[in-house]
Amino acid sequence: MSVALDAVPAVSPANPRSRVILASLIGTTIEFYDFYVYATAAVLVFPHLFFPAGNDTTALLASFAVFGAAMIARPLGAIFFGHLGDRRGRKITLVGALLTMGVATFLIGLLPTYASAGWLAPALLVVLRLAQGFALGGEWSGAALVATENAPKGKRAVYGTFPQLGAPIGFIIANGLFLIIAAMLPSDDPSRPSLAFLSWGWRIPFLFSLIMVAIGLWVRLNLVESAAFDNTVRAGKVRKVPLASVVSTHWKELVLGTFYMLATYVLFYLMTTFSLSYGRAAPSAAVPGLGYDYTTFVLMMIIGVVFFGVFTMVSGPWADRWGRRRTLIWITVAIALFGLSWVPMLHAGTTGVMAWLILGFSLMGMTFGPMGALLPELFPANVRYTGSGISYNVSSILGAAVAPFIAVALWSMGGGPFWVGVYLSAMAVLTLIALLIGRETKDVDINR
Repeated sequence: MSVALDAVPAVSPANPRSRVILASLIGTTIEFYDFYVYATAAVLVFPHLFFPAGNDTTALLASFAVFGAAMIARPLGAIFFGHLGDRRGRKITLVGALLTMGVATFLIGLLPTYASAGWLAPALLVVLRLAQGFALGGEWSGAALVATENAPKGKRAVYGTFPQLGAPIGFIIANGLFLIIAAMLPSDDPSRPSLAFLSWGWRIPFLFSLIMVAIGLWVRLNLVESAAFDNTVRAGKVRKVPLASVVSTHWKELVLGTFYMLATYVLFYLMTTFSLSYGRAAPSAAVPGLGYDYTTFVLMMIIGVVFFGVFTMVSGPWADRWGRRRTLIWITVAIALFGLSWVPMLHAGTTGVMAWLILGFSLMGMTFGPMGALLPELFPANVRYTGSGISYNVSSILGAAVAPFIAVALWSMGGGPFWVGVYLSAMAVLTLIALLIGRETKDVDINR
């Protein structure tokens, strides 16, 4: 006869707090670095190298389509790694996800181009991009669980912000490295990378990921399993098929968690991937943009991402003090209003564009930070890896997979950024509805 989970005394966490913070932070930093490296190359390089020459907008849309393909693989990764994480433990699963992402990113740096391999080049790019998405599907939820399941009482949201902080740090490292390479291989045409950059320079950030993965593996191999998972094993509550259990008993939480993340994902990829295309496009182009050169606009983005990191950390104490739901409701309202302010801000010169980047990335930090605690808290420990991972990654299809593609399509239809901003506001309204329907999770028992 099995013992009730709440009757089993909690196991004292064997992981020092510094190790928990570092393990949850470094893994997501590497994963988001790999993702940002691809996102930057999807704008700068891949339309020129991996698709037939012709219409620039068509090539960009094709590149974004491959970018979005990874989001389709993410729920599959969430199911696969979630199954392992809920049955075998968080540690071994996190190591596997990190290795998968690192190898896929490294191999992208070795791919042939369309000029030398024809359609085999984009086909291989799609395969490796799917592998990236599959890995990230298992990475985030595991990192969030390591942080929240080992957090001190009353500080789960604070600890949950550390895996989230990997996103801005990964962005800065990835784009900083691209900036350094672009500066060493300058181009005479500000709208196009140099021949040397297109020939071999773009490969360096992908190959560099192997070094980062080695560091991340060293940190994660020194982790000890969380008390929540150990309690689940000791209570005999490990599910044979976690996916079936979470779908049958926690389907409402799956749906709500997916929509909680929707506005976050749309804002995230509009402010990173789409903005880089819009910022660099010439005002006189067939699809007019802001006309900044690559270096200037990426430096502006990095300034904005600093605010992303700062407000990610600020959001944790807010969510612990006022609750996840209450905090996110007000932030989501602000995101909806932000989407309606795009035109006046982007038509106000460099000052307005910089304000747009800072405000957008600040809101990104505020909405992204509490998710590290909120999504895991929706589910009990024996299906938590699977449930939080599915919610997080199904939302990536509804939000991130289509956001850059829809944004470019709306942008190319005319009206500039107006309809793109309206699209963001509409997605924020859907998230707001989910938050109003949902419940507060601040005081749930993480070991239940």
